[in-house]
Amino acid sequence: MTDSICILPNTTGLGGPPSFQAKLIQGLQARGIPAHHDPLDPTCRAVLVIAGTKRLDLLIRAKQRGLPIVQRLNGLNWMHKKRKTGWKHYLKSEWGNWLLSTIRRNLADRIIYQSQFARQWWHTVYGAVKTPNRIIYNGVDLSLYTPVGAERPPEDFYRVLLVEGHLKGGMEQGLETAVTLVNQLNLELAKPVELMVVSDVPPSIREKMDERSTSPIRWEGVVPRSQVPAMDRSAHILFSADLNASCPNAVIEALACGLPVAAYATGALPELVTGDSGRVVPYGSDYWNLQPPDVNVLVRGVNEILADLPRFQTAARQRAEEAFSLDGMVDAYLEVLLGAGPGV
Repeated sequence: MTDSICILPNTTGLGGPPSFQAKLIQGLQARGIPAHHDPLDPTCRAVLVIAGTKRLDLLIRAKQRGLPIVQRLNGLNWMHKKRKTGWKHYLKSEWGNWLLSTIRRNLADRIIYQSQFARQWWHTVYGAVKTPNRIIYNGVDLSLYTPVGAERPPEDFYRVLLVEGHLKGGMEQGLETAVTLVNQLNLELAKPVELMVVSDVPPSIREKMDERSTSPIRWEGVVPRSQVPAMDRSAHILFSADLNASCPNAVIEALACGLPVAAYATGALPELVTGDSGRVVPYGSDYWNLQPPDVNVLVRGVNEILADLPRFQTAARQRAEEAFSLDGMVDAYLEVLLGAGPGV
């Protein structure tokens, strides 16, 4: 029988976990390793928990079988403590943190953190654990996410792209910043600037942003993952709006497509966007308390990129090739899951 890997839970929908799961399964299948969601499958060699699962009973039974439990962790739920997002969202966020921390401390045999920032965050809030751990950045298929394609950025105007799974539940502050950024760029640049938003945005928030924007906003909504490379190639800059992100897929995908990234220096962004692959600038205030950022410094960073766009586009692709290949990510996960190579 062929050895297999169990992935829990079976994540669906928008956002990072479903995207990661799809890419990992793709990489495993390319190596002839089946992936499934049944830790009791007799061919199962290891269980990978993407963040957390409420099926603690299955994890306990897997441990009793002697299977290694590997937990992949990004960051913690925190926005619900800073903004009024409703009591249901608050309770769901607190439950999620409890579940993640319980698995981390009591059930995980090995831990994979998505970034140095994520590991430090967990150590700060819940304390260090003796469980072996390793940092593995997310990866992308560099043959699919590539600068090579028919799409090109517009010549008669600049396009700033914003890609997020959801922009609600406290996440709309990043959208507000994007609108302010583009409004200010339109006052300074010779060519007009458009904001393209690829995300699940409630109609009420769209209306609010349209009212406060003096610049055109192109609402693309949710698009299939297969269309993201074309979106990236059609823009001049990606603005990463998520505060304290642990390893945002949208950033890595953009870099792979040769799209420079502009962002604030929060979360793992300083680890990911290095050199001339983009510009990561000081936030200018207390982002942990959601204070308004310094948009002027972000505008300067965007202007620097646009002033020499080909250099930044080349550096963005080079950064992805150096650090974010799908093959490299899958090999690293297999080392931890199956004990091949240096592991953790």
